[in-house]
Amino acid sequence: MEKNSIKEKCGKLLFAATAALCIAAAAAIFVFIIIKSVPALAETGVGEFLFGTTWAPDANDVYGQPLAGSYGILPMLVGTLVATVCALAVGGTLGFFTAVFLSYYCGGKVKAVFTSVINLLAGVPSVIFGFFGIKVIMPLFNALSPTGNSSGLLLTSVILGMMIFPTVASLSKTALEAVPSAYFEGALALGATRDQAVFRTVVPAAKSGITAAMILGVGRALGETMAVVMVAGNSPQFIGGLFTSFRTMTANIVLEMGYAGEVQMGALFATGGVLLVFVAITVVLLSLVTSDKKTKGRGGKRRGNFLLNGRRACFAGKVCGFVSAAFALAFLAALIIYLLVKGLPHISTQLLFGAYEYGGEISILPSVAATLMTVGISLVIALPLGICAAIFLNEYAGSKNPFVRVIRGAIDVLSGVPSIVYGLFGAVTFVTLLGGNYSIAAGALTISVMLLPTVIRATEESLRAVPMSLREGALALGAGKLRTVFTVVLPSALPGIIAAAILSVGRVMSESAPFMFTMGSSIQPMPEGAMSGGTTLAVLLYYLSGENLYTDEAYACACVLMFIVLLLNAAAEVMGRLLQRKFQGEKNVNKKRGRKRALERAKENA
Repeated sequence: MEKNSIKEKCGKLLFAATAALCIAAAAAIFVFIIIKSVPALAETGVGEFLFGTTWAPDANDVYGQPLAGSYGILPMLVGTLVATVCALAVGGTLGFFTAVFLSYYCGGKVKAVFTSVINLLAGVPSVIFGFFGIKVIMPLFNALSPTGNSSGLLLTSVILGMMIFPTVASLSKTALEAVPSAYFEGALALGATRDQAVFRTVVPAAKSGITAAMILGVGRALGETMAVVMVAGNSPQFIGGLFTSFRTMTANIVLEMGYAGEVQMGALFATGGVLLVFVAITVVLLSLVTSDKKTKGRGGKRRGNFLLNGRRACFAGKVCGFVSAAFALAFLAALIIYLLVKGLPHISTQLLFGAYEYGGEISILPSVAATLMTVGISLVIALPLGICAAIFLNEYAGSKNPFVRVIRGAIDVLSGVPSIVYGLFGAVTFVTLLGGNYSIAAGALTISVMLLPTVIRATEESLRAVPMSLREGALALGAGKLRTVFTVVLPSALPGIIAAAILSVGRVMSESAPFMFTMGSSIQPMPEGAMSGGTTLAVLLYYLSGENLYTDEAYACACVLMFIVLLLNAAAEVMGRLLQRKFQGEKNVNKKRGRKRALERAKENA
């Protein structure tokens, strides 16, 4: 008995320690960014850095000597905020109306198709959005630009808007479907039309969830890097119009880190620190919205005369829902069809399996090998840690425990940290710890920290789906808490855990900015091991798309990458449905059996 007690305590301590790693990781990111930023801010001055209007760094500037360059980030700060607001206007509007369409105007197989469209768009790598933007959307917008070049705010807003669209649509749909059906039915009973019941009753009731979706969309737009680099134009100046070249803070980091001098590098880290402040603000706003949702109830205070007002406005909202959903479907179809048409003819044996020659023919085989190695190492690290942390949060921790609240806050921070900041963190820590050289191991360690929130949340949702009766039955038969977790709960949640692993693979393959700072800033040959440099498929696509010499190869690479990511997301969706059928299907089967028995008894009585 005492031995089992020791095992239980050791198991709980292990799970708690893995969960505490989230706190350590979030704290480490902030500490390292601050340590790297403070010397540069001391040289330039905080006021000049934040409100200076000129960014013209000098690579020869060093600490302790007069500065020859200028390090004001105000134009990029303003550009980031303006681009985020405009992207939210595009993606937030489309996402909200699409969620309304899916929740109340769409059903059956059509709803399943549109839900799959949203999930697939969420999994498209940002570099593919950027590539599609410069090859398809930019030529269309060039006719509108006075200079014939549409790089700037309009193009960036459209691309960023479509990138945050899946986040807003998915979370808003969840919020709308969580509103009790009595609200909708009561509005109809009082004489409201279907449109009025939706927009005057259900939408106000889901206000907190929709607001949270918008905030998360803002976080995604603030941290986006590669797509913005490809379409914004990247001039460090104030935005002067829809077609004026500008630069965001994330783009500034990725463009200049490779050749930055001492003070310049510190200023770039300080730029990352400003991004972290925005992330912290986003997390605080999100927590305030969700806490308001819990304390005041859905919808808060509502007016009493909303039911029968605005018939035309509600009908217009319905039309917007149909248009938004159709636009999302058309955008994904155009994206996939374009890449297939342009990429499939250029997929050759040399491209897939040939030897890489520097300055010669391109082969994606080294990038495939580097990607697979990165995926393997990162999953070996992130999956066990994430699963153990999720077990602690769902099976052991109390909801009112202050330690648990801190852990969940750290998870929210980690999920909101921009990928470019993860790249900076990996360059400071893992590259340095592994000898100061770019390597696949450094990239895998960096992306492992990045994957923790995804694995923890997906695993926790899977654990919550396991019926409590299974746990109670195991405990009643004499099994301890630890044994119940490993023999009953985890096997039952396995489909969801597998789905989390598949989503993690897709996340690794979709990222590019962190790998540029940890695995190498140029196209690499076949990796010789985990300690050698490498180029993932997403990074390879970024480099190929930036050079007019390899346009055909870029199309082919985009086609291969898109196919793999869509396949992974489809596999994750299938696993999620299997999990749902496993636990909900048993209930349905029992109901059908009960109805069958009742019918048989009725026949016998007759």
